[in-house]
Amino acid sequence: MQETINTKRRGLIQALGAAGLAPAAPAALAAAHVAPDPWLQAQAIIDRLAKPVSFRKVDYLASDFGAAPCKLVMVKGWRSSDEQADIATPAPGSKDCYAAFAAAIAACHQAGGGRVVIAAGDWYCAGPLVLLSNVNVHLQAGARIYFSNNPADYARYGDYDCGANGKLVLSRWQSNDCLNFSPMVYAHGQDNIALTGDDWTSILDGQGGMPFDGSKDCWWTWKGKDKTIDAAAQHTTPNFTANKPSQRTPNPRNPSSLAAIAPQLDDAQRRLIQGEGETWRCDENFLPALSEAGVPVARRAFGLGHFLRPPMIQLIGCTNVLLQGYQVTNTPFWQHHPVHCRNLVIRKVYANSLGPNSDGFDPESCDYVLVDGCTFDTGDDCIAIKSGKDLDTQYGPSQNIVIQKCTMHSGHGAVTLGSEMAGGIQNVFAQDLVFENVHWATNALNTAIRLKTNMNRGGYLRNFYVRNISIPNGVQTSPSFYASLPGSPIATRSVAAAAGAVVTFDCDYSPRADNVRTRPPVVSNVHISNVRVGNVTKGGKQVSCYQAIVILGPVAFDYNGPQPAPAILPVHDITISDCDFGTPVNAAQPYYLYNVKGLTLKNVTIAGRVHNSTLSA
Repeated sequence: MQETINTKRRGLIQALGAAGLAPAAPAALAAAHVAPDPWLQAQAIIDRLAKPVSFRKVDYLASDFGAAPCKLVMVKGWRSSDEQADIATPAPGSKDCYAAFAAAIAACHQAGGGRVVIAAGDWYCAGPLVLLSNVNVHLQAGARIYFSNNPADYARYGDYDCGANGKLVLSRWQSNDCLNFSPMVYAHGQDNIALTGDDWTSILDGQGGMPFDGSKDCWWTWKGKDKTIDAAAQHTTPNFTANKPSQRTPNPRNPSSLAAIAPQLDDAQRRLIQGEGETWRCDENFLPALSEAGVPVARRAFGLGHFLRPPMIQLIGCTNVLLQGYQVTNTPFWQHHPVHCRNLVIRKVYANSLGPNSDGFDPESCDYVLVDGCTFDTGDDCIAIKSGKDLDTQYGPSQNIVIQKCTMHSGHGAVTLGSEMAGGIQNVFAQDLVFENVHWATNALNTAIRLKTNMNRGGYLRNFYVRNISIPNGVQTSPSFYASLPGSPIATRSVAAAAGAVVTFDCDYSPRADNVRTRPPVVSNVHISNVRVGNVTKGGKQVSCYQAIVILGPVAFDYNGPQPAPAILPVHDITISDCDFGTPVNAAQPYYLYNVKGLTLKNVTIAGRVHNSTLSA
């Protein structure tokens, strides 16, 4: 179905000058409606997206515009957060195909559209592929684009000249608006676009683990030290040492006080946003602080001198989008991040990147999305649905999303909602999935069906339906944790919310990460059925997970806003039916509940025992 909304490129101030200054209107939140049989609504979404795009039958060969293949050399780099190896990379002096790719896309667009074809071979590109309306960029079988691993190449061509920070693009980083390095594949405000490949030998390589010139650091080094307690894998950062500059170390380029950039704040507001000490000046915290302070996006410039890695593929404000048939690998950050897109299909894509934060697919504030027949092997969540963070909620909820016929291997969560979900998530359907977890012995899938939010990220989840899930090799069989706030009734190392359960609803996700904790989340109307979890042999025992179910509702203690506090509601209206969770390691406590009302278990087998009960805690 073809549907077009306003896709004209807007000026920066016009587009986002008031970004995040108000939450979604209550009327919009009240508009959710689910058909009596929710799976009929899922089928309607699938039918709507059956034919999302079409193009003129005209090909533009990138080689006709000056693109030429490159030779490769082997260099020692990182394949994952934990593993080094000799990796192929373009030889020094390789031809940069950025200008040729850009010229081919522009010519195709100006002529009314068609297909830009990148033939079999190895190609070096020191800049972004910027997609334009009515253009399908297509990689033939055996085509592999190696994107430059020099951050400066993604601060050369953006629309916004930010001086020493470079020429940057309008972006979102962990659901906050900013000006930042361009993603390797980028589009803003375009309609009828596609990125396709013949098969999984059509590869987009972000070279996230390839060392920078003259350094042992790489894109992945910028993450800094991981914070998960008792992580079983993916718990190191390539070439990182204590106090090395990263997104998690205070950046001296950021001001020492919000008073310098948000003078309208009174002292109490400033102290709340900054918190104690200097950690708020770390880039990953400084950006959310700018959102909380109401600083316009025009003044949220990062890029050079900062450490916010760009997503590999980011599409903002686009309609009628097809992503199909290619492999993406070694991404600096999230693999696919569509924001405020409508009518989007991702089909038969191999999302294959094991670096830090290598989420496979993160649709944010998108409407009508189909994820169909994809395979995920990731260094973070396989799929993570998002909808804004802090005050950057102007795009509204993520909604009307179907995930089906996919396979998930390693990752933090297979199907995840959050953690950045301040704009809300509703009408999500996941069916006929295999969480195969083939790396269970060394790099296990942390959890299968996952919600994560907290008193900062807030938002709502409602109308989430899951059915027909096979998990033949279980999930992580040891518990992992997040640190709780001092004095919390949820003691650190007491709830395995980071990893270890098959179903994890965590409304107290990493609470120490957020200074402002004033937005209680609301979670309701979740129905999970026909989940089958197999056992593996660990320590001579047959086990499937650490616990079957963890539901940690909102923790009122964490609230630090004005009194009286808003209502802090329990997780409610949750049904789990016709499931077999295998044999948990912690069979004595197969589930954990906190601030939950009316969890209904119907024909649920755990360690051979059938549960039929309604639980509250």
